Amino acid sequence: MSSRPDSQIFENLFVLELANNHWGNLDRGLKIIRDFSRIVRFNNVHAAIKLQFRDVDNFIHKDWRHREDIRYIKKTLDTQLSKDELRQMVEAVRNSGCVTCATPFDEASVEMCVEFGVDVIKIASSDISDWFLIERIAKTRKPVIFSTGGSSLKDIDDMVTFFERRQIPMAINHCVSIYPSEDSELELNQIDFLKRRYPDHVIGYSTHEHTDWTSSVMMAYAKGARTFERHIDIEADGIPVSAYCTLPHQADEWFKAYQKAREMCGGAATERRALPNKEVEYLDALVRGVYAKRDLPKGTELTDNDVYLAIPLQKGQISAREFMRGEVIQAPMKADEAIHIDDVDSPYADNERLKRLIYDRGFDPENTPPSADAKKAAEADASKNGHKVERDPLLDPSAP
Repeated sequence: MSSRPDSQIFENLFVLELANNHWGNLDRGLKIIRDFSRIVRFNNVHAAIKLQFRDVDNFIHKDWRHREDIRYIKKTLDTQLSKDELRQMVEAVRNSGCVTCATPFDEASVEMCVEFGVDVIKIASSDISDWFLIERIAKTRKPVIFSTGGSSLKDIDDMVTFFERRQIPMAINHCVSIYPSEDSELELNQIDFLKRRYPDHVIGYSTHEHTDWTSSVMMAYAKGARTFERHIDIEADGIPVSAYCTLPHQADEWFKAYQKAREMCGGAATERRALPNKEVEYLDALVRGVYAKRDLPKGTELTDNDVYLAIPLQKGQISAREFMRGEVIQAPMKADEAIHIDDVDSPYADNERLKRLIYDRGFDPENTPPSADAKKAAEADASKNGHKVERDPLLDPSAP
């Protein structure tokens, strides 16, 4: 990954694609931003709200502007916002605490990204080979995310090489450009493929699915995806919501599933995990300690015939892990007595750090509750002397 600090902007970044769901209505667009930024803050996630920029007057050929039978042309015209209105939406995203992001579909729109101070530029799957546009985007030096939907491997390799040579931070999104996508079309194993092929870059997951807001993000995160993108919309103004769009309550579900996946996956995958004390203590309690099989005189060179292994392991006692045949007893020992680290001539006895670890683990015989036989004997003595024995019902199942 690039050493530039702004490459970190991709890590665990949710990109909320507003697209043209404002339908050319500034107030509706601002409401979408307010509603989703509130969900972002509530879930404490790192998120961008992404707009789409087009220089509509030049983007559509003048002789084709009347062709309302062509859906893309009609929607582009129906959802057009003025430059000032787009600026207000960018400012609303920035003021909401979210990262500003935009997909420019032409060179003039790239200029708007620069003028508005947009943080991240997204390149749509449809433009992955539009080198006029890509070269203009590269000149901004802004971090770039590009989606790979419908792209050949050569297209993707060319994009990666192009931005690597210019040392521009990039994230590469696995994407299936089917609107909406069924579960059987998600191809999540492509995340593994992209991570292996481009190990120095953040790999993301851009999805258009319509049935699930939990399973796929959890699996994508577990596979190593670190940016996540979905289209967003609200139910308002009598406008139907597209099946592939996410509503605010679904975004909340999406973010919570991500948090759960992150919790379950734990720390870094590149090094051994830090072991919690409770896990170490639990396993130490299962380790067998070394006990004298018979009375042993000082100077005995220990063999298998001199010791046996049993639980519990006591504090300071050597365990099956440390016992080495040939260790010499430093003082006489009685049969069934625990053999401690200080009782033998061992390399561990000369290492204060290891010695401390051995004394910090295991059971303390002085603080161990009495055995059942010892308790019965104590109760019998108390009864004989006329004392009433109180039993703790939580500790003694025979208590009334």
